[in-house]
Amino acid sequence: MKVKIYLMLTLMMLAFTFGPTVSAMPADDVPAKTYTDEEIEIRMNEMRQRVKEIKEIDKSELTRAERKALRQELRDMNKEARAFGERGVYLSVGAIIIIILLLILIL
Repeated sequence: MKVKIYLMLTLMMLAFTFGPTVSAMPADDVPAKTYTDEEIEIRMNEMRQRVKEIKEIDKSELTRAERKALRQELRDMNKEARAFGERGVYLSVGAIIIIILLLILIL
């Protein structure tokens, strides 16, 4: 009797643990566009030029909506620049520990 209860509890736990992962996937599978170094450099130069133009604007003459649009444009460019800059290789602490242990065992 206890075996059947434990078996049912185990099955229920597994059913609720591994079930909803498929439904959490995004609906559209559009691959992210990869940019070459030249394209990134061109876009970064365009963004720098636009930031200079925005800094030179006399903001006291702008309406509230125009100032808000400029702030939003600067935020968007900042996010885009950060996305271009994230091209490194990141190692977790666990990976570093495993690498160190492997080096100790090999040497």
